Amino acid sequence: MKVIHYRYLDGPNVYLHRPVLVMRIDLEDFTERESYEYRGFVERVLAALPGLYDHHCAAGRPGGFVERLYGGTYFGHIIEHVAIEMLTRLGYTSNFGKTRNALFPGIYDIIIECKNETVVRSVLQVAMEFVEACAKQYAYPLEEQMIQLRKLVARSELGPSTAAIAQAAARRQIPVRRVGAGSLLQLGYGKFRRYVQATMTQMTSAIGVDIASDKALTKQILDECGIRTPLGVVTEKVEEALQFLQTHNVPIALKPLHGNQGRGVTVDIRHPREVEAAFAFAQSISRAVVVEEYVRGRQYRLLVVDQRLVAAAERVPAHVVGDGVHAIQELIERVNLHPERGEDHEKPLTRIVVDQAVLRQLERQKRTLRDIPRYGERVWLRDSANLSTGGIAIDVSCDVNPFFERLALRAARAVSLDVCGIDLIAEDIAQRGDPQSYAVIEVNAAPGIRMHHHPSMGESRDVAAALVDHIYPRGMPSRIPIVSVTGTNGKTTTTRLIRHILRETGLTVGMTSTEGVYVDEECVLAGDTTGPQSARIVLSDPRVEAAVLETARGGIQRAGLGYDVADVGIITSLADDHIGQDGITSVADIIKIKSLIVECLATTGLAVLNADVPALVELAEALRHPVAFVSRYADNPVITRHLARGGMAFFQRDGWLVEAAGSLEWNVARIADIPITIGGAAAFHVINCLCAIAAARHLGMTRRVCADALHTFRSDRHNPGRSNVFRMKSGQYVICDYGHNTEGVRAIGEMAMRLTGRRVPCVIGFPGDRDNRILEAAAQAAADYFFPIFVKEDGDKRGRREGELANLISAALARTGRAEHVTIELDEVEALREMLRKHPDEPLLIMFHEKLEPVRSALIEQGAVEVSELKLAAQRTFTAM
Repeated sequence: MKVIHYRYLDGPNVYLHRPVLVMRIDLEDFTERESYEYRGFVERVLAALPGLYDHHCAAGRPGGFVERLYGGTYFGHIIEHVAIEMLTRLGYTSNFGKTRNALFPGIYDIIIECKNETVVRSVLQVAMEFVEACAKQYAYPLEEQMIQLRKLVARSELGPSTAAIAQAAARRQIPVRRVGAGSLLQLGYGKFRRYVQATMTQMTSAIGVDIASDKALTKQILDECGIRTPLGVVTEKVEEALQFLQTHNVPIALKPLHGNQGRGVTVDIRHPREVEAAFAFAQSISRAVVVEEYVRGRQYRLLVVDQRLVAAAERVPAHVVGDGVHAIQELIERVNLHPERGEDHEKPLTRIVVDQAVLRQLERQKRTLRDIPRYGERVWLRDSANLSTGGIAIDVSCDVNPFFERLALRAARAVSLDVCGIDLIAEDIAQRGDPQSYAVIEVNAAPGIRMHHHPSMGESRDVAAALVDHIYPRGMPSRIPIVSVTGTNGKTTTTRLIRHILRETGLTVGMTSTEGVYVDEECVLAGDTTGPQSARIVLSDPRVEAAVLETARGGIQRAGLGYDVADVGIITSLADDHIGQDGITSVADIIKIKSLIVECLATTGLAVLNADVPALVELAEALRHPVAFVSRYADNPVITRHLARGGMAFFQRDGWLVEAAGSLEWNVARIADIPITIGGAAAFHVINCLCAIAAARHLGMTRRVCADALHTFRSDRHNPGRSNVFRMKSGQYVICDYGHNTEGVRAIGEMAMRLTGRRVPCVIGFPGDRDNRILEAAAQAAADYFFPIFVKEDGDKRGRREGELANLISAALARTGRAEHVTIELDEVEALREMLRKHPDEPLLIMFHEKLEPVRSALIEQGAVEVSELKLAAQRTFTAM
């Protein structure tokens, strides 16, 4: 077996509305082989992973998968279940998995829910290797691999503070996305986007962080504010530390100037002989060392968020309690067996590590790891009380004396931090302090909150929720309006129309489209940008007040959505355009992909569907959100039934775009006054306009705003590449359009017939990655509407040889009996020039292009002017042959 590739779908996708990882695998020798064919295979797998006995599989009950194993099942399916079981052992709770043939013998896609891409990728690799080893009867170090995977989980998962914040934000339905492999989270969308890293927020002062990271400067500022701190100095010389001890004749503490998590700290130093070792220990972390008086008392952490004390804990350094039987080393090992202790920050408590700091602490007590403490005797293992070094926390939030609460708020203000942890030593935090009974030891930026969420004693405090409430005060939005648009044809124009309507109200709109990512008027990224990464560009931009996202089939299928839910989901149309691509074999496959747009909607979301497409009408019945139908026909039975049930619809009647809700109706805009309809001849734009109105109305725009925006939406300014009209010096018109499939050709053809009453010359060409049958059908549709026809090819051949596609189209046209009226000119611009040369007297020419700019330049070179109106006498509606 071998892995072909991995694909991470970071967001709602066609498999699951949560992230998944897809591993494409080549089974090689195991192709079409089943589990029962390998003697002892099932027993070896179950012996190593007995949890598989609980897997349901298709039977829907425990043991169902084991029955499949004994009865015979393919190896891709086995790898899927092995991977899920391994993830369960690693602490992940999902049981979603799916295995699908990738249209080639032995090639399978194994899809697993993915909460951690790094981990799931490694798990799938190990699962494949393990299954192959069991089949071939050679030893595989599964338990060793599991140990390495657990370490990978610890390294790659969010830290406890960041994870708690992510969970708190999710509970408030705030969008959360991890940025990079560290602790940076992006919360919210657009203008409400905020960053948080560990417990530092976007509002955290950089100067405040710098102050807090400099212990000497922090003490100076606190002293100047009348907050008692230990007397001390900063030095790089051990002699000065000795001098401080001798001069003040008090126990001292030594700690690195720039340090954290209690590293390099030694306290209660009373004798000069201890100073040199403690000084070297501190300098192993930071060259500059803080030398200060040691204040005796209990160690407390007071957590301040936005000038509010949200939690307080007493911190107890790592220790063991003797039982009169076991040595200190054994007692440490027993403590570390507690299920809440883990490596680093993976669990509520951290295992105690026997290191230099522990050995030094024991030495100061004249003890060794082999000593057996008396029953009930407490042996301290560290000076610092950090959880990260094995300490524990006791919640005292309800015990804090108002004096210390005010003190904590003053300290936070003094160092200019919105979120901070105040380390305080006091005899009793419940009693009012006097200058000799307390001291503020440190002020910490980015304080850990694990101790408050998981105290060893006392009540858990939801500090993460308080942090999220600070970032997003109750009532403040975290989202912006999102409209997602898909469909075979019309999605680009519909997207641009909605953007135009919203911008007319003064909103800064972010848009993704086939022509680029736009924020307001700025194109921030050019190209075909209709996938999830483009959506994230928009949703990450703090200028954006509303997002309109063209969401193409390819992006949905290959990478999922770039957002969690939209306010409006639109499917403009549906055709068989992509059959034969990316494993698509039917229109049903296309519906399944595109329907994701109208499934992933907010609680108050709206699905907008084209009632003229039967498959979309059928889809509406399966949706859980309200549906607004659009139609070019007021008498469409679907519209009639929908309105009778009290639904909402938008349709065309008597030259108007009409909005209806139940028995109520309103005329919104006259079609002839909408420039992109070319006086109503471009009837295909009617659906686009109706979809745009439906979306805008759901977002609160008035009908007047919608109408005014439609009246000012011009193809030449707002809709490049879609029915753009050029007037030549002679008065001849050329309409340029990105019609690239049967429905697009037919729509432009009907428009041309309405304008001229007859077939007109055109240049055609289609994308090379379409199925031959679809290309032939599009070519034959062109023959119904256009004469003569010039065949060109796109610059991007999409896997075809040069000339292959043109010959295919020409042959399809020949089968219609019109081969003598077909000219092949592969270059797009040359084909246009040839058509202009040969048909100077034709009032209208049609140019189907790959890219507008080269075509536009060629027309302007010949004196053409781009216009928004076409002044030809309209003819009767033509019915295609």
